[in-house]
Amino acid sequence: MSRTIRIFDTTLRDGEQSPGCSMNIEEKLTVARQLARMKVDIIEAGFPIASDGDFQAVRAIAEEIKGPVICGLARAKEIDIDRAGEAIKPAERGRIHTFIATSDIHLRHKLRISREEVLEQAVKMVKYARRYTDDVEFSAEDAFRSDHDFLCKIVEAVIDAGATTVNIPDTVGYAIPSEFGALIAKIRNEVPNIDKAIISVHCHNDLGLAVSNSLAAIQNGAGQVECTVNGIGERAGNAAMEEIVMALKTRRNLFEAETGIVSEEIMRSSRLLSTITGVMVQPNKAIVGANAFAHESGIHQDGVLKEKSTYEIMTPDSVGLGQVRLVLGKHSGRHAFKARLLELGHELSEEEINRAFARFKHLADQKKDIFDEDIEALVADEVHRLEDTIVLKYLNVESGTSIIPTATIEMEVDGQLTRETGTGDGPVDAALKTIEKVVGSGSRLTSYVVQAITGGTEAQGEVTVRIEDEGRTFIGHGADTDIIVASAKAYINALNKQVYWKRNRTAGVDRPRREPA
Repeated sequence: MSRTIRIFDTTLRDGEQSPGCSMNIEEKLTVARQLARMKVDIIEAGFPIASDGDFQAVRAIAEEIKGPVICGLARAKEIDIDRAGEAIKPAERGRIHTFIATSDIHLRHKLRISREEVLEQAVKMVKYARRYTDDVEFSAEDAFRSDHDFLCKIVEAVIDAGATTVNIPDTVGYAIPSEFGALIAKIRNEVPNIDKAIISVHCHNDLGLAVSNSLAAIQNGAGQVECTVNGIGERAGNAAMEEIVMALKTRRNLFEAETGIVSEEIMRSSRLLSTITGVMVQPNKAIVGANAFAHESGIHQDGVLKEKSTYEIMTPDSVGLGQVRLVLGKHSGRHAFKARLLELGHELSEEEINRAFARFKHLADQKKDIFDEDIEALVADEVHRLEDTIVLKYLNVESGTSIIPTATIEMEVDGQLTRETGTGDGPVDAALKTIEKVVGSGSRLTSYVVQAITGGTEAQGEVTVRIEDEGRTFIGHGADTDIIVASAKAYINALNKQVYWKRNRTAGVDRPRREPA
């Protein structure tokens, strides 16, 4: 009989802690809406005690998102639990996830307390968290490197205290699948009250084994897996949600387990996260990489043409990769465009639809063929962004083999129009340097990435940039059939995020983050 495995998505908490992957509140809400569309079971929306911004993001997600359980992380401390409890209060269903380290390494060098003190604190804080919700998850940080008999003892104690989920993390990615599976089996067989809680696992990828360890845990009785879209997270990342979901779906007879995930939303989720964070997946990444369903070998091509199952164990459609051509063009109306947006999962306000439609009509005049990927990029570029204080009004660049690249730019900054001309090593460099000349942000460009959204010479170019200021990274995204315009849009998008952060920091909204202890 098939079991249902709960998917606990921690993209917005552990994933966001990955360097360069921080998100503002609106971006977190956008990702949370997509996770709900995928039907993940639990969304770990953030670590409310970390900053006012984190608290507000968890609170906003709890207020808006329906369907998944909304979870807030808390150390095994009353102040953390109070903050998490307040953040998840508006949720349709809320969970507090409290944790404390249990390995001797952490007890000796970090917490500097005894096993007995850890057990007492864990029990006390689980009971305290039950004041806010009946859904309490307990994590034994660095569980795999803990004494396994002591781990069983603390699991039993927190379940008696009211924990409904017990999480067994491989916090530093040290385990091997056979070992990790054996640990889950030991807990299932030796903890007398384990039937009163769900066993969860949270595996890191330091040895490239996070997904393998998670699957081994499922085979040995785990009922929940903690994972992230694209596998983002601390250091080498977390278990990749899309790989776990498709492994269970593809090998259902072996695992006798399945998830409730709408797998056709996987590719859209991956691309959305890449757009927001600026962190692209490598081409050979399983499930969502650009080459995941590509065949170059003549033997492979011949086999796939005759029968796809010769070299494909899942279909591109099953993860939402099908490149569906829109029956829309420059003569299409607003109603048809709005209907297609809804089919793609974008519920926009009237103002956002108007902006997106205007951009669509402009794009339709430039491109013969318009694909869903073009629409996704258009929405990301025009809609999912902050209210801009810096707006590009005019851009002209002259470049060639015998002239110095020169950009003339007109911009609106806080309502005031400014026009400047500048030069650079190339057309893009000239454009970005002239923008900086107008804005005077003092930031440093640290990354510039270009990729085509679809094939062909008329494809839209998608540009992602990173700028750095005061130790903080800001990611900008832009798309256009003109790569210089796309570059300018991406750079200005990053600058607007920089302005947004500085203004909110002054207002006390975004204080320095405190990472989990």
